[in-house]
Amino acid sequence: MAHAVHDRLPFLASPPPPPPPARERGRNPPLAEMLRLVGAATVDPAAAADDDGSASVFSLPLPLPATPDRAAAAEGGGGECAPIGRSVQFRLAFTGLTYSVRAKQRGGRAGMLPLQRRSDRVTAAAPDAHAPRTRALLDGVSGEAREGEILAVMGASGSGKSTLIDALANRISRDALKGAVTLNGEPLTGNILKSMSAYVMQDDLLFPMLTVTETLSFAAEFRLPRVLSPAKKRARVQALIDQLGLRAAANTIIGDEGHRGVSGGERRRVSIGTDIIHDPILLFLDEPTSGLDSTSAFMVVKVLRRIAESGSIVITSIHQPSQRILGLLDRLILLSGGRTVFSGTPSALPSYFAEFGFPVPDDENRAEFALDLIREFESSPTGTKPLVDFHRAWQRMHAPSPGSADADQPSLVPTMSLKEAISASISRGKLVSGSDVAGEAASVHTYANPFWVEMKVLTKRSAINTRRMPELFLVRLGAVVVTGAILATVFFRLDQSPKGAQERLGFFAFAMSTMFYTCADALPVFLQERYVFLRETAYGAYRRASYVLSNAIVSFPPLVVLSLSFAFTTFFAVGLAGGVPGFAFYTLAILASFWAGSGFVTFLSGVIPHVMIGYTVVVAILAYFLLFSGFFINRDRIPGYWIWFHYLSLVKYPFEGVLQNEFGRAGECFVRGAQMFDNSPLAALPDAVKARVLASISSALGVGIGADTCVVTGRGVLQQAAVTQLGKWECLLVTVAWGFLFRIFFYFSLVLGSKNKRR
Repeated sequence: MAHAVHDRLPFLASPPPPPPPARERGRNPPLAEMLRLVGAATVDPAAAADDDGSASVFSLPLPLPATPDRAAAAEGGGGECAPIGRSVQFRLAFTGLTYSVRAKQRGGRAGMLPLQRRSDRVTAAAPDAHAPRTRALLDGVSGEAREGEILAVMGASGSGKSTLIDALANRISRDALKGAVTLNGEPLTGNILKSMSAYVMQDDLLFPMLTVTETLSFAAEFRLPRVLSPAKKRARVQALIDQLGLRAAANTIIGDEGHRGVSGGERRRVSIGTDIIHDPILLFLDEPTSGLDSTSAFMVVKVLRRIAESGSIVITSIHQPSQRILGLLDRLILLSGGRTVFSGTPSALPSYFAEFGFPVPDDENRAEFALDLIREFESSPTGTKPLVDFHRAWQRMHAPSPGSADADQPSLVPTMSLKEAISASISRGKLVSGSDVAGEAASVHTYANPFWVEMKVLTKRSAINTRRMPELFLVRLGAVVVTGAILATVFFRLDQSPKGAQERLGFFAFAMSTMFYTCADALPVFLQERYVFLRETAYGAYRRASYVLSNAIVSFPPLVVLSLSFAFTTFFAVGLAGGVPGFAFYTLAILASFWAGSGFVTFLSGVIPHVMIGYTVVVAILAYFLLFSGFFINRDRIPGYWIWFHYLSLVKYPFEGVLQNEFGRAGECFVRGAQMFDNSPLAALPDAVKARVLASISSALGVGIGADTCVVTGRGVLQQAAVTQLGKWECLLVTVAWGFLFRIFFYFSLVLGSKNKRR
């Protein structure tokens, strides 16, 4: 293979002479020309909008492939190029993007990446002596994308497609990424990019029980500013439904494995719609056609075509597109091992590979041929280096020469500043929520809505999604009621005796720990929403604090129902003391336990992203809380090096609170004179013998102790259990405070854990 390549490519042996330097274009345009371009760009949105939603036409530098969508333009005598209209306002350029990661060393020869396949060794950049454990995921990738175009990134799995999309979307730390990404010649800051762009992840991250219209409506509530009237927001949603081709499925739920909903292609288009509701200027997509059939994938790309024609830059990674999908693309970048093997229009693929010595057969898909050829080179000893070198030479050979029509056409290169281009786009109706990006405030990113509006919308959305899955709450309610019924029958009508006091201690310990274990089912709730949250907050849909408070508000009403159910099931059946006030405090203690347990599990769900690991950690920690609660071993008997865990135990405070509610009343007696011998070897003595023993004790102590004399009151039980440090209301407040504290911890876990940038 290598000999054949070098035979066909003799220039690889002797590099060609360097081409003459190309003249820099568009750096310092005359003032009159700049004013003319700005005036041409700032048009009346009503006059500029076409019937199909396209705001303008564009001047493209390269011939466009003939497609059915563009046949009408070609028939007008203009050839394959788009008709000349206003200048291209936005041009995203990236040069020399390089990104390396540190590979784990697991053995192998020195100077070689560990556990590296042969194909990886020939396609990845060779590590130098100073960095033998790094691997280049991007290696000097350059290119550009213009307004009105779709730039597609292709390559085999592991070629760097998603990494390049992440680099352009500012999802890689600038410290780790080398190279430059500019828009209209100006570097993109994170805040401006968030306001004017959207990123569509590969997975469809949607709430399953919301309809298509509701999903897009909530996205509009998040991303569109509050100054827009509800009628205009609804109009934007309906227009987007038509643009996405979802009118027939508008009132169908999204669905999941257990609920039938929209199709896979429709779900993908809804995912795109939630991110473009504010009509962004830059749209990044990570393999939007993955997992779809040919027709559904074509429909998705047609939607992207319409989005681009509305005045956006669309950059997407795509895996093995069909011939008709390839005809909808404007620019194409082929990657292999993080390096560029082709960059140009899809229509240039046949001539490119023909010049390389491997012509594309007439009856074969150009994209499939290119990918197959790249895989063949990757498995060869030389790797894709011949293709990479040929691409560089091909780019130099086909670069516009000074004085050519392409080089001298000013409409191909934006000459207005980024600020002016954003203002012009907003005047045409683009960037619905980005009006605060233009002007001097362009460096400061703000949210579309105030805090309380975000919280209201989040609460409403979660409530609707939860209400349509009542089985989740009913299962939890059933578990609580069944547990309460079992406890009520086991501890039915406890008496006031030493055994009754001990049984009450066991009942309260089990009941309070049950509240916390029941809260473990809240663990997968956030884990299911985790990636939805990451997607929505990555580009400023709402604040993290709004989500935390909304999560607490939505989860609280079910806790009230569960608390009342358990309290009514157990309080009267067990025969607990205190009457109505005692029942009220008992219910509040259960509610506080649910509140603290729910906060604790929610916090862990923000720290541990895996369900099974999370369940293991929750069960283990709750077992430790019960162990150090003071039931199994009194506080004064716990070793000093473990006493700190006793005060951190969530079970300790509600357990001590309900104990004081039960035993803290005066006039309650739990051990009388004759009962002193219970739970001891003297319990089997005849009553007459017990009476004489009590008389002897009375004589020795000088205190009269009869068979009915109260020896241990409820307060004595509390002293024996070492429950004397805090009052019952203090225990209740501490339990409630734990719930708030864990939700604060949950907020910080979101702040620290939702940094979706690679390092």
